[in-house]
Amino acid sequence: MLERQDLCGLLQFLKSRWQPEQIVELLKSRHCDARKVAALALGLVGGKCCLGPLSEQLKDPDPIVNEMAEHALWSIWFRSGSCEANHQLAKGAQAMERQEMPEAIRHFTRAIEIDPKFAEAYNQRAIAHYLLEHFDESIDDCRRTTELMPCHFGAWAGMGHCHAHTGRLQQALKCYQKALSINPHLECLVEACDELKGQNDGE
Repeated sequence: MLERQDLCGLLQFLKSRWQPEQIVELLKSRHCDARKVAALALGLVGGKCCLGPLSEQLKDPDPIVNEMAEHALWSIWFRSGSCEANHQLAKGAQAMERQEMPEAIRHFTRAIEIDPKFAEAYNQRAIAHYLLEHFDESIDDCRRTTELMPCHFGAWAGMGHCHAHTGRLQQALKCYQKALSINPHLECLVEACDELKGQNDGE
């Protein structure tokens, strides 16, 4: 199925033959290819129970495993709300792609109203606020995201960007370092940390 790039067939196979908890066990395999396939599979069928083990794979020595684990985390985050909340999130994401930020925020807010514990709805609203340069509102949503989903390196990074834009450099550095402690392969944050440390040394 992988060779044929038959993801629909793979999804049906996984749902009929495997439980996410069984696939998580494959993440512990000594064989790199098994860990890659497990991360890919969890991106298709994994749930919140898989987030911890997948987060650990962000530190796997193989860069492809890292990439697949990161993709799986985002996939699970995006579908971790209720059915209707997920629908609103998707509509908000489409509005953001069209650069229609107020509409996007309305959809993300509706998703939060439907499912107040939907971390990704807060995170996506934070991104929309950031793009509108509503930095304090974005920080509030990033903070709520990390309260609900502590491993959300994207929200930690977003919070850091907001602090950096408002001149709160120490807070920005702490947020970037937290994001990197979860996902050490965010090269742009490594560079940002080096720059902030250099500014602090200059002071």
